Amino acid sequence: MTNPGDEENPKHPTNNQSGKVPDGIKPSLEKEANTPNQETENMEVHHHGHHEGKKTWRSYFWEFLMLFLAVFCGFLAEYKLEHVIEHNRAKEFAALMVNDLASDTAQLNDYRQYMNYAVGNVDSLFNLLSNNDPKDIPTGKLYYYGLFGGTPRVFIPNDATLQQMKGSGSIRYFTNKKLNSAVANYDQLCRKMRITEDNDMLIFTEVRKIRGQIFVSKYNEEANTVFRSNFYQGNHSALDAFIHSNPPVLTYDKGIFNQYAEMVRSRFLFTKLNTANALYQHATDLIGELKKEYLRE
Repeated sequence: MTNPGDEENPKHPTNNQSGKVPDGIKPSLEKEANTPNQETENMEVHHHGHHEGKKTWRSYFWEFLMLFLAVFCGFLAEYKLEHVIEHNRAKEFAALMVNDLASDTAQLNDYRQYMNYAVGNVDSLFNLLSNNDPKDIPTGKLYYYGLFGGTPRVFIPNDATLQQMKGSGSIRYFTNKKLNSAVANYDQLCRKMRITEDNDMLIFTEVRKIRGQIFVSKYNEEANTVFRSNFYQGNHSALDAFIHSNPPVLTYDKGIFNQYAEMVRSRFLFTKLNTANALYQHATDLIGELKKEYLRE
């Protein structure tokens, strides 16, 4: 028989009367209980990875030093490269300028020889007219010495490289002060010569007009032929024969002869000769300086 106290009480279940959790449920609860602890540990490990300690002034100093050295070395490399490029450009310009100057010296050598000869003959004309009446002078001498009063010889410098360097600022590639000074002096002399030549051409036209009032064109040409034979071929006998001859002239008027002599004198042929001599010496010296500085290799 069942006791009244053994009946099931809905308010107090009889199952699990000891209050113990069934074995099948324990792992799940333990797992749930352990999970927050593991996450906390993981978070703590992750959290501590971001803190390596405070940087000292030495750390900042070495970082700054390494950055400074990197930038400075880059600057040195760029400066060295730029220096090499500019030096190579200077060598190229130096070679071009030497070629230009070689052409100038060749032209100046001919110019100086001719002008020296012309100035000598003009002086002979001045002496004849200063000491004699024109009609008492053999006309062959008047034709020959008077020929050089109308000489058309001019000097044109080969300065394309120099002008290019000046226009582009490339003259800075020549870092040697002595060389720069020599280039500037030569350029200045060339400009002085050009001004003299330009002024002379204005007088030259008037000289030729006055000469046309004294000399016959046919015999002027004969005198010019004798000059070429004597100057370039050394035919002195042809010159002697001509200056002792008496080809006709258009006038013996002293006033016209005097006007012609003064116009020839105002051409400053002797000044042109001196400037040409100075240019020749400067060009020769400048070639030597350029070769010494850039073209020895």
